[in-house]
Amino acid sequence: MHRKVTHYGAASQAFHWVTAILVLVAFIYGPEGSEQQIYAASGDADRQLHDTLGLTVLVLSAARILWRLAAARPDPPAVARWMGIASRSVQVLLYVLLFAVPLTAIAGAWLEGHPLTLLGGIRIAPMIGPSESTGEWLAETHGLLGDAILWAAGLHAAAALFHHYVLKDGVLLSMLPRRWSVRQQHGQGHRAQDGRGDAAEQ
Repeated sequence: MHRKVTHYGAASQAFHWVTAILVLVAFIYGPEGSEQQIYAASGDADRQLHDTLGLTVLVLSAARILWRLAAARPDPPAVARWMGIASRSVQVLLYVLLFAVPLTAIAGAWLEGHPLTLLGGIRIAPMIGPSESTGEWLAETHGLLGDAILWAAGLHAAAALFHHYVLKDGVLLSMLPRRWSVRQQHGQGHRAQDGRGDAAEQ
């Protein structure tokens, strides 16, 4: 008899939350403006941090998919069919964006003739031939996709909160350490006991 899985494993949780934090920080430190402004010497520090975070997200996302193929995960909650389809669609969209956002940045920079500039002075020279117009288009696309991943992540977070506070089905807790679930159950138990005590006094 297989034991029912109620929580994602520690590695899956780490992939999820570390990726979320890196995406947010990369968005905050993303350079804006024209090509000349983005690659100006005054913006080296922010650009190096942004490029490093983006490349890290790309590597983590690839590792996360490989891990997901092998790791056990909880069964999805019993919800209306449209909610299940919407949930899976947003998850697929997020995975696509986790690859598309850094890849468009890398390709756009290389096509414009710029190397990736990482923290520690590491530079990765262009591995594809220059094409200024295509590079500019990819750079603009990268910005739009960067906005899209924040909107999709926000929708994903709102859905998790809806599951937790309205449906109360444990979806959010499954992506948190088990001690959070224990505290939640203890809190609910205390509230239930208080309610019974109040009813007995009445």
